[in-house]
This record gives sequence, structure tokens and C-alpha cells, in this order.
Amino acid sequence: MAPAILHRIIHGSPTPEPWQQSLIASRPALLPGYRRHRVHNADYPALIASETPDLAPVIGVVVTGITEGDVFRLDKFEGSEYEKRAVRVKVIKNINETDPSQEGDGSLHHALDQTARAGLDERAYQEMEEVEAMTYVWIAPTENLDLAQEWDFEQFKKEKMKWWVEADESEL
Repeated sequence: MAPAILHRIIHGSPTPEPWQQSLIASRPALLPGYRRHRVHNADYPALIASETPDLAPVIGVVVTGITEGDVFRLDKFEGSEYEKRAVRVKVIKNINETDPSQEGDGSLHHALDQTARAGLDERAYQEMEEVEAMTYVWIAPTENLDLAQEWDFEQFKKEKMKWWVEADESEL
């Protein structure tokens, strides 16, 4: 969901070259049947299967255009606490894919807001297109998670994003 972090991981810079940016696109997505919680003593979230599948889905993005090398770097970044899994996500029909490097223009965030509202409206949710995607699911002990509340992306952006974007590669 954070284009600058994605580019930092796969391209080595939060502001990649235009040709690198042009290879990748994102669409807002909803992942039903999962919850996203903060990992204790960490800034990042963990995605786990929900014991209450009728709760609101997790809001995220589907990224396309990544290479096998990009996936290798993402796997390394996620580490052994996560397992890559195929999932079915819902995306808004007829929404153009967005260049994830354009985080500042608000278009992706506006689309995410639209997706969240659609997720709350059952009819709109049912009219969304379902697609297959890969995601990283937490496999480490759930005792390492704050299960009392969901991880807050907006809070992360305000308080932690700068460090994650500017971190030295050895820290990522």
C-alpha cells in the first residue's frame, strides 16, 4: 500500500527511474476473511485469517507488473514470519490501474476510499470483480500480535513512513 516502500524494496530507491515506475501498476482491493494487526514492537502489520469472516475485509492493493526478481526481493524482505499464499480479492470494476509511484497525487488513496465504501455496501461489494492475487500471511505465533485492534495504515504513514522510505538497505 506504500508505493515508496515497494519501490525501495524492489528498485532500491523510493523514487525509481520513470521506466521502472512504468512497469508497475496498482488497483485498490478488498481481501475478505482476513484481519490485519500490528506486530508487537514493530511498525508493520501481520495479515491473519479471521475467525469472524463476516467482518469488513482488509483494504489493500493488487500490484501488477512485478518480475520474478521483484518477488524474490519481496520474499526476502518479508522474511520467515510470513508465508506467501494465493488469495481471492475483490476489486472495483472499471477502475483504471494506478501508477503506485504517484502516491502524493491522492488518486490511489481516493480509489481506496471508494473501495472501503463499496466494501460496506453489500450490493456494491457483490458487484466487484474477484481476482486472484498473492499475499504474505503471518505464520509466526499470534502471541506476537496486538489482536485487540487492527493495524492503522494512516497512523503508519504519519508516524513511521519516513523512516521506512529512508532506511538504509541493511535495515530493510
